[in-house]
Amino acid sequence: MKIDKFVIAIIITVIAAYIYPDLGKDESAQVLNTLSSIGISLIFFFYGLKLSPQQIKIGLKNWKLHVLIQATTFIVFPLIVLSAYPLITEDNKALWLAFMFLAALPSTVSSSVVMVSIAKGNIPAAIFNASISGLIGVILTPLWIGLFMTSTGTDYSLIEVYQKLLLEILAPVILGLLLRRFLGAFALKHSKKITLFDKSVILLIIYKSFSKSFLDRIFENLSPLKLLAVLAVAILIFWIVYFFIGFIAKRFHFSIEDRITAQFCGTKKSLVHGTVFSKILFQNASFLGIILLPIMMFHAFQIVAISVIAAKHGRRNL
Repeated sequence: MKIDKFVIAIIITVIAAYIYPDLGKDESAQVLNTLSSIGISLIFFFYGLKLSPQQIKIGLKNWKLHVLIQATTFIVFPLIVLSAYPLITEDNKALWLAFMFLAALPSTVSSSVVMVSIAKGNIPAAIFNASISGLIGVILTPLWIGLFMTSTGTDYSLIEVYQKLLLEILAPVILGLLLRRFLGAFALKHSKKITLFDKSVILLIIYKSFSKSFLDRIFENLSPLKLLAVLAVAILIFWIVYFFIGFIAKRFHFSIEDRITAQFCGTKKSLVHGTVFSKILFQNASFLGIILLPIMMFHAFQIVAISVIAAKHGRRNL
């Protein structure tokens, strides 16, 4: 097993934020905030350039598969976390909200498609669901989080949130789609460089979020045991959803290719959208580092787990 380089980069970024948190305050914080906002818009502009209307049209045919994936992503995931709400104490509300944020996020695009390809699954359906999930998430993720933000003492206005999402995410995606016929080939040719740029912006947002949390001493009450508990809960949620999708897919008599696509796309949560949405939904909240903690742990585990499963499926004879 190779350790994902991006996961290592995330760990190094968090350590850097702990050792040198001062870059995340005062004027430096404003500079980082401006750079991350520009970076976010560029991420989704490139996303629009690579979004294929033809693949979306092809994918529309297999509607049962799409309903299962999107319902799992935006309904089953949140309901699992919501079921634990009555058990949450006042001290753990921020951590529970972090898991709710994880559960409400859309699926990741690139890794879902790559893993489905390795596992010999339904690639057009994977492209369709991974692409459409991000657009649905722009609408549904803020709605889910808005239900619980009043208890955190953070100002939360859906109108302001959607204005920022429109300006920083939807507008660049639409612009990318409009310019796709002119710049689409360029985006595909330089996809590796664009991916590197995307990851750099994510690392910048992670640094800014964690440096603020370290400066405000948010993690002082978070013991190593509690960190292990966060990882364990993230892993548990992953397997609950994975086996739930497998069970439903069998009941609907999905082919092995469709079942692979459903389980791979339906269990994924996007760290890109997580970092971007956290900046917009939670603004400069001091607990932003805690909000990103479950999605980072989930991201690391889902890469390892799905890689192993994909390799196993890929060895089968067609």
